[in-house]
Amino acid sequence: MQEKTLLLSLRPTFADLVFAGVKTVELRRSRPRVRDDDWALVYVSTPIKAVVGVIQVAAIIENKPSTLWRKVRKRAGITRRQFDEYYVGAPMAYGIVLNAVERFRKPVELNHIREVWPDFQPPQSYRYLDMRQRRLIRR
Repeated sequence: MQEKTLLLSLRPTFADLVFAGVKTVELRRSRPRVRDDDWALVYVSTPIKAVVGVIQVAAIIENKPSTLWRKVRKRAGITRRQFDEYYVGAPMAYGIVLNAVERFRKPVELNHIREVWPDFQPPQSYRYLDMRQRRLIRR
């Protein structure tokens, strides 16, 4: 079992693409500390504001932005323009290759999380949860 769990924050549009199986690579400007086969929780930002499911990491791809685009363009769920805007000024680009996804039947809403973890703040990009924190965010 993982010691720490990655909590990824996604915009609703991108989360829908991930759970529909269209977006199979999630892009990041910094490399998350996860290994192949680790699972990550998915928090969907406003207006959803809930942990909606989990994804399994197949691999992390690390390249210069132009090289990464050539590898993931058909799997990233964004246009080249969006990609370029996201990586402006970034020397390296990272892609989380997804192996499996599971959407929860009932999302864990932010209000519920804050009932048991009052000072919880959703991440802008991602954060790590220890085992105690992971238990607080349960279905």
